[in-house]
Amino acid sequence: MTGVSEVSGPIESQNKGAVQSLPFGDDQDFDDARRGFVAALEPGVVKNSAGDVVWDSDGYAFLDDDCPATVHPSLWRQSRLCAIQGLFEVTEGIYQIRGLDLSNMTLVEGDVGVIVIDPLISAETAAAGLALYRAHRGDRPVTAVIYTHSHIDHFGGVKGVTTAEEVAAGKVPILAPVGFVEHAVEENVYAGTAMGRRAAYMYGAALPRGPRGAVGAGLGQTTSTGTPTLITPTLDITHTGQSEVVDGVRIDFQMTPGTEAPSEMNFHFPERRALCMAENATHTLHNLLTLRGALVRDPHIWSKYLTEAINRFAGRSDVLFASHHWPTWGTDRLTEFLAQQRDLYGYLHDQTLRALNKGATGVEIAESITLPPALEAAWNTHGYYGSVSHNVKAIYQRYMGWFDGNPATLWQHPPTESAKRHLEFMGGADAVVAKARDSFAAGDFRWVAQVLNYVIFAEPEHAEARALQADTLEQLGYGSENGTWRNFFLMGAYELRNGSVGTPTVAAAPDIAAALSVEQLFDAVALRVDGPKSWSADITIDWRVTDENLVHRVHLRNGVLVHFDVEGEVPAADATFTLSGAALHVALLGGKDIQQMIGDGEISVSGNPAVLAELVGYLDNPDPDFAIVTP
Repeated sequence: MTGVSEVSGPIESQNKGAVQSLPFGDDQDFDDARRGFVAALEPGVVKNSAGDVVWDSDGYAFLDDDCPATVHPSLWRQSRLCAIQGLFEVTEGIYQIRGLDLSNMTLVEGDVGVIVIDPLISAETAAAGLALYRAHRGDRPVTAVIYTHSHIDHFGGVKGVTTAEEVAAGKVPILAPVGFVEHAVEENVYAGTAMGRRAAYMYGAALPRGPRGAVGAGLGQTTSTGTPTLITPTLDITHTGQSEVVDGVRIDFQMTPGTEAPSEMNFHFPERRALCMAENATHTLHNLLTLRGALVRDPHIWSKYLTEAINRFAGRSDVLFASHHWPTWGTDRLTEFLAQQRDLYGYLHDQTLRALNKGATGVEIAESITLPPALEAAWNTHGYYGSVSHNVKAIYQRYMGWFDGNPATLWQHPPTESAKRHLEFMGGADAVVAKARDSFAAGDFRWVAQVLNYVIFAEPEHAEARALQADTLEQLGYGSENGTWRNFFLMGAYELRNGSVGTPTVAAAPDIAAALSVEQLFDAVALRVDGPKSWSADITIDWRVTDENLVHRVHLRNGVLVHFDVEGEVPAADATFTLSGAALHVALLGGKDIQQMIGDGEISVSGNPAVLAELVGYLDNPDPDFAIVTP
């Protein structure tokens, strides 16, 4: 069990009220989620080569029971839907693997073999899904792979369905939206450590599965923990209207950059009257800013692209499927589904802008905004993954930044110093905890969490405050309709009681790091420079990359690692290292000793090689275990 607290009266009453107010008599989603069922993976467990479990759908069997008081009934319903796993027929010649990772893998049968769309997060789960398909549809070869967008749950398992050798030989083209590689590797490398740590909270990495712990993340149940891989695309989709024939299958593309991902696309199979909406239209309100962190997405352009998809494809489609959740069948139904999703993002954008132009702040707008009744009544608009609250704040941030315009908030103390001052004004830690207990009993959990946070940041070892804060976060989790909010609250409680769980996944997996361009590689190194430590350093190093026929210069001065390709006459460098592109990646990010690489002949050097050791001495290491609920 996650913690020791029982569900409180206010949360139990709230959850019972949801049963009465929401349309639980509408079972259409369950019919759709089970339609076309072919077979489940049995047992629903996937292991890696070492025998470690990287995916376990059987662990969610408890969702077959009635909803307990410790879970919002709407989230319980969504989790039951997402936990339905196996191979499903979408329409003739199109199949999906669902419930074997956070995302879906779609398989489109062609003249010779099968086209794989979005091969999950891990090579192991993708391979298990492909094996399940082949067991029931024959041993068809993979003839192409399509990445719908640049998030890891849509490409990470690619080496479970094909090999780099097959792709390099031209046997398996990989299609992706233009800009895919740039965005895929930057997200997982530049801020990958921080995002990975927060993702542990977002997906409830350490939570036991059950009514008091992890029940799902709204978009899917959780993330697999196998081997993330990447093979670079061989065919870029560059513009809306581009059409490609792959293994005899015609595909018409719509570019949607800046929606759910910086690089994303929808596409249509005209002969099969089937529309793939990538992650732009799913059975939830999606994130405009994920709780793990990312660039703020643009709901205005997102809404416009959904309108374009309706006008371009809906009338010529009998089924709509996406990279998460279950399909929608029927031209009228899928058109209305797209229109609801379009109206959802458009409404949040426009009403947030209307309010901020009247002077309201993001927090104020988030508390006051209400969805139109028709959208509130539709299950697919509920905030299981994104939420109205944090999406509205994201829209405010996109346009106005972090500052709310009030000079009193322009230069506040950081959390620990602010907490100490709050406690002094409020009569000390013990007095605050005593008052917090009264607020807890009254069901004012949001306030309790806020004031106890002051105690914990001022006095981190205050046992009574930590215990009560853990109880409080559990109550907030028990009452949350949003899967990722629930996970954040319950993970906070877990770490207050048990200590940090760190980051269970590695964002910058070897394949992803290897896909960095030379420019991005030195960007990643520059982000690790300890500025104050290197203020007085002045180092210039040239890197002669043999297979790319370029010389890349790095210059450390004023605590900044400037880097650029050398063109024309420039002052001599302190040292020049000559090596291949692969050796450059290994030397800078692979952890291999550079002196050993020089001794082995992988790197040759001229000038003063000692300057490299000096440069490396200024590099800082990220901390994948940094504190979140404590200072």
